[in-house]
Amino acid sequence: MQAIIFTGIQASGKSTFYKDNFFNSHIRISMDLLNTRNKENRFLETCVQTSSKFVIDNTNPTAEERKKYINLAKENKYEVIGYYFSTSIQDAFRRNDLRSGKERIPEVGIRDCRNKLEIPEYKEGFDKLYFVRITENGFLVDDWKDEI
Repeated sequence: MQAIIFTGIQASGKSTFYKDNFFNSHIRISMDLLNTRNKENRFLETCVQTSSKFVIDNTNPTAEERKKYINLAKENKYEVIGYYFSTSIQDAFRRNDLRSGKERIPEVGIRDCRNKLEIPEYKEGFDKLYFVRITENGFLVDDWKDEI
């Protein structure tokens, strides 16, 4: 069983990466879809009870925010995999400008998330970590290097 945790500022490609790579195999748990922590918790509980693979598709900018997902996954014998989405804030602003409606995030929200962003570390409890960035040809996924 896999618990995948995304980390990255808004408009860094997390949801698109999910759709491209995990849509057919993992349940997507996203505050963008669920809107409340209560609903998120209920979905998580259901995934654990049914031994379903899942992806936490939120910004998860701090170790503290990631901790609850990692602890729950570890307690239930999940492999915990992290994907860190690296992007410049200017690129995130450009991608965000292409969004409309409630998908569009105020720039101050993106800046605030970037300012509190903590790069994930193995010591948080991850079994695997990957570094993701967007290139002209799509997503490039690299194995984790501690010097990132």
